[in-house]
Amino acid sequence: MTKNPFLNALAATAYITLIASALYYGPQKTVPVDSVLAPIIMLSLFVLSAALMGYFFIYQPLRLLIEGEQKEGIKLFLLTVASFACITGAIISAWLLFFVVF
Repeated sequence: MTKNPFLNALAATAYITLIASALYYGPQKTVPVDSVLAPIIMLSLFVLSAALMGYFFIYQPLRLLIEGEQKEGIKLFLLTVASFACITGAIISAWLLFFVVF
């Protein structure tokens, strides 16, 4: 990923939004079928999500740690998590504000 913690957090948010939208709107467009395929898809999605979140949050800080830049790696990781927390807080606040006001 990048050394910009906000972009890393934004990429994670975009991925989560994409998957949540697909899970929300997808069943409305298709006919549910009982098969072994559903658990396979969900487990595959879980593994893919874990890999992508590891890439968004861990890859660059770990690379910095391995290169001997411990302070920069820790700072990047913490700033990425803090940026993600702020984005998440803003989304929750907007959602609550929308439902309280309207």
